[in-house]
Amino acid sequence: MKAFYKVREFNDIRELMDMSTNLFGDKPAFEVKRQDGTHYNITYRDYRKDIDAFGTAITSMGFSDARIAICADNCYEYCLTYISTICGLGVVVPVDKELSSDDVNGILNAAEIDILVCDEKQLNRLDFSGAPKDMTVVCVRMKEDKEGVLRFETLLEDGHKLLAQGNADYLNIPLDPEKLCTLLFTSGTTGLSKGVMLCQRNFVFEVKAAMGVIKIYPEDCGISLLPLHHTFESSIILFFAPYCGAKVTFCEGFKYVLRNMKEFNPSIFVAVPLVLQTVHRRILKAVKAKPHGETMFKVGKVLCKAGSKIGLDLKKVFFKEIQQTFGGNMRMIICGGAPIDPQILEDFDAFGIQIVFGYGLTECAPLAIINHDRLHLAESVGEPLPGTQTKIFNPDEEGVGEICVKGDMVMLGYYNNPEATAEVMDEDGFFHTGDMGYMDKKGHVYLTGRCKNVIVTSNGKNIYPEELEYQLSRDPVVSDCMVLGKDNAKGELEVHAQIFPDMAEVKERLGTDKPSSEELETLFKDVVEGTNGKLAKFKRIKGFSLRDKDFVKTTTQKIKRFENV
Repeated sequence: MKAFYKVREFNDIRELMDMSTNLFGDKPAFEVKRQDGTHYNITYRDYRKDIDAFGTAITSMGFSDARIAICADNCYEYCLTYISTICGLGVVVPVDKELSSDDVNGILNAAEIDILVCDEKQLNRLDFSGAPKDMTVVCVRMKEDKEGVLRFETLLEDGHKLLAQGNADYLNIPLDPEKLCTLLFTSGTTGLSKGVMLCQRNFVFEVKAAMGVIKIYPEDCGISLLPLHHTFESSIILFFAPYCGAKVTFCEGFKYVLRNMKEFNPSIFVAVPLVLQTVHRRILKAVKAKPHGETMFKVGKVLCKAGSKIGLDLKKVFFKEIQQTFGGNMRMIICGGAPIDPQILEDFDAFGIQIVFGYGLTECAPLAIINHDRLHLAESVGEPLPGTQTKIFNPDEEGVGEICVKGDMVMLGYYNNPEATAEVMDEDGFFHTGDMGYMDKKGHVYLTGRCKNVIVTSNGKNIYPEELEYQLSRDPVVSDCMVLGKDNAKGELEVHAQIFPDMAEVKERLGTDKPSSEELETLFKDVVEGTNGKLAKFKRIKGFSLRDKDFVKTTTQKIKRFENV
């Protein structure tokens, strides 16, 4: 794939921030909500000054090539710390704020952290007795002083004073685009997790490649919803937005999404498929609740599609109320992580909201393959980004094999783990993703599942659980599900499904507020049989069980398979 938008040249993230300051200096880089509910803007020029101030304050404390961890809710200070660190302070280590104290301490020790930047919630929640002994703790928006903890705001003020006095120690630190700047751990348990090492070259390549095929405008406003330790979220918020001069706002949490949408009126946000699936179901439920709502919805989609062919935009006529759910300005959702129901893509397009669907991993910083502005495929994750290569390793008779990618977005390797690095990097420089899929004649890539999740039947057939889960989850009564292999009485491996019901949908379908266990069993037996009718015989689900509690999930709403078996 070739870029079709002109891309500006820069060599490192400091150059990117300088460029953004020169081009968009007086534009708001962030809109921040105060605790009293009022809002204020931070311009790109002020953001750049704060980056230098924080960096100067930390440098003046004697830290050089420091390891700085961040464990906090998404906020301006999070972004400021991240960019200040990679632009001269050393290596940033984003930490999942949902991890236990033991897991957090494990990462802090494994990464040899010098400074931890956290918010007051994490400061009060975590036990740092097992953290590195000489670690300095810095707290954001701390209400009361705490012994041994530095105030973020005080450091920032000190940095501005030092800059005014002519201190240029931080400003003069040379940057090496090939040097480790970001260290990301794939899970909390450091005995099992791998530290992914990324450099500025990875991020620079990602920005140039993605901005060559996706158009984000200075007028756009993005709302940060997913946690910033997630590479997909951080790359778009921290790098894509400044490149384009867009404004960033912060969601206060998943339960406040719709309220924040109306407050900030964003035009872009990053999501995972489960979030879109949940929102889509709520929209359809509201549509069906109105007299003739479902009929009007279907007619509206047909007329909008017909109108677009002759240059008429009827989307605000038919779907203005739905657009208002997202604040009224939403135009693009950038999504990745798992397959999406094509119906969701089609419906959001009818609402006037484009879904840009991509594929990648932390090891790829993170994007590698994308459905871009000129490619809208419902079943495929898209084409390789400009400047990247993709191959299917060891394909079977159906062309399904392991997806491998190559390009400047691929990590430096796993931290202190050359053996693990060697396992995923081949002699031709391709990174083996561990994901299974195939590529059609046009170069479009399709996912089928994870290598480690594949179920191999007694007759040697491969079954990818993700495919079955995707089909099963299309029924609204299925809130979430997990498919796995399970031995039957004869010791033969069969396909089994665990299902977490959406009880609101179940009650509505059955017409009762207290469905019996027999009614539930019959309902979901029909759901499973309906799913099986869409599958090849060897893939069919042989049994299922219902859960009364949701699955244990990551902060990006992916099921932790081995914790739910």
